[in-house]
Amino acid sequence: MVRPVFARTLLVNCMGAALAVGYIGSASAEDALQYDGELSSFEYAYPVERFEFSSQGQDMQMAYLDVQPEEGSANGRTVVLMHGKNFCAGTWEDTIEALTDAGYRVIAPDQVGFCKSTKPGHYQFSFHQLATNTQALLEDLGVDDVTVMGHSMGGMLATRFALMYPEQTEQLVMVNPIGLEDWKALGVPYQSIDEGYQSELEKTAEGIRAYQESTYYVDTWEPEYDRWVEMLAGMYAGEDGELVAWNQALTSDMVFTQPVVHEFDQLQVPTLLLIGEKDNTAIGKAQAPEDVQETLGRYDVLGEQAADAIPQATLVEFPELGHSPQIQEPKRFHEELLKGLESL
Repeated sequence: MVRPVFARTLLVNCMGAALAVGYIGSASAEDALQYDGELSSFEYAYPVERFEFSSQGQDMQMAYLDVQPEEGSANGRTVVLMHGKNFCAGTWEDTIEALTDAGYRVIAPDQVGFCKSTKPGHYQFSFHQLATNTQALLEDLGVDDVTVMGHSMGGMLATRFALMYPEQTEQLVMVNPIGLEDWKALGVPYQSIDEGYQSELEKTAEGIRAYQESTYYVDTWEPEYDRWVEMLAGMYAGEDGELVAWNQALTSDMVFTQPVVHEFDQLQVPTLLLIGEKDNTAIGKAQAPEDVQETLGRYDVLGEQAADAIPQATLVEFPELGHSPQIQEPKRFHEELLKGLESL
């Protein structure tokens, strides 16, 4: 595998203010663990495999988990898990356990640009491209019909996959997906990738934790959440931190400029929406005019709107949970997930 070389001169010239991505603030913590750009020393709960392929003229590798149910318990179905922007395949560990215990085979890739997969210096990031990469992985594994399940940014990717490959998609599951509204169309100003890169360079463990506490877990915190802060912060703090920040800026631009919400009515597959209503994620909210800010990230409203727009939708709401209900209250969440998968 040939790892693309990142042009440091491009990084040095990327100057500007912060991109309004709304994910993580900066802080002054100096004691973050350090990981390289592919999280080599960070262990997932399940064995990591590698899919090597070529994309846009570059050699790539996608790390992925392929976890089988215990022998004799398989139900013949496969779930593909698509992580969010501040998450990895490894973050799905509780969900993988719940699904495999119920007889599902689970495939969870780290998308190109994220976590243990290649972080290219130059790449045309799009949800279409990431869906195509995922389809290539499934073809390589000989997997046909799947349920695609996406959390946060992964909900946008799972939607794009279902739109591109409806005959292969048995079901679509979205867990607090971002992109239930079109922020740009609602008045959030665009900021450049160069500005976004500069903002990404300022991220720290302390800022990441503060953001996750307020948005993911509704101002609560459990010790097990620290691992996911260390995972993310460690990549920024490590030797490849600039390349990680650059890929994060590129993918933030993808999220902001490629809405899927306008195509919800074209979905042809049964869809399960699992929504923590206390979530308030909205890309660029802080940079929007005050009157616009008040209208953004209302998941108590957005979940219902999405369910109305999607032809075969089932909505399950968690009134007291935030952006990551599968981590915040896993037992209850997975009970609803399995019930939904069986009924779709």
